Order: sequence, then C-alpha cells, then structure tokens
Amino acid sequence: MSLPLSIRTLKATESRLQSVYEAARLGLHGETLALAAGMLPQEYLTLCNFDPVVGMAALKGKADGEREMAEILHNAARNGDAKAALEILKHQHGWVAKQAITVEVNQRISITQALEQAEMRVINAIDYLPT
Repeated sequence: MSLPLSIRTLKATESRLQSVYEAARLGLHGETLALAAGMLPQEYLTLCNFDPVVGMAALKGKADGEREMAEILHNAARNGDAKAALEILKHQHGWVAKQAITVEVNQRISITQALEQAEMRVINAIDYLPT
C-alpha cells in the first residue's frame, strides 16, 4: 500500500505573513491560527522555527487585535457604559466583588419548649394512626 506524497514548500511569503497576522489579530493561536492561515499545524511550527518573522507577525496581530478591543471598551466606558467600565476595572485592575454573605439569626431555643412541641407532635401522630 502506498501513500500519496505531496511535498509543500514552506516560505514566509508576504501573503502567508499577512494570513498569520490576520488570524492572530482575530485572537486565534496555535493550531487554529495555522489552519486559518492556510497551513497545517506542523507546517506552521516548522515555519516559525525557520523564520522568526512568522512569530513576529503572529505577535503583532495579537497585539493589534487586543489594542483594538481595548480601545472599544475604553471608549464605551468613557461614554457612560458602566458595564464596560466595570469589566475594565475587574480585568485590568483586579477589582473583585465581595463574595461573603452575612447571615444573622437571633433566636433562642428553649429545650423544655422544644420537648413539649415534640411531645405534641407525637400525640397528634398517634391520634391519626388507623386503628
């Protein structure tokens, strides 16, 4: 049984670098970035090892995509979007909502009263038993 052999040449062409940049700009990374850029994951790793410009294209795309989304969030917060402002504070500045819940119960339990109530329940249950 023979398997078909197709040799693909790997070069960091301008169009390939642009594809890597665009995929990274959308937030893709790893195998999904490789596939979106038109390469197999192993081809992408090999190309990254041979040419550091490919890694820089991915890094630049990621940075530009992150910057674009950050600008959108900051503009929304500046224009009065409280939810956007809160998300910025939580994710960029470490704000955390309080998680503790305080419950206070002020009730006194009388043992004699509890015994009397239990005895009444037993008497009521006996009264309802079928004979």
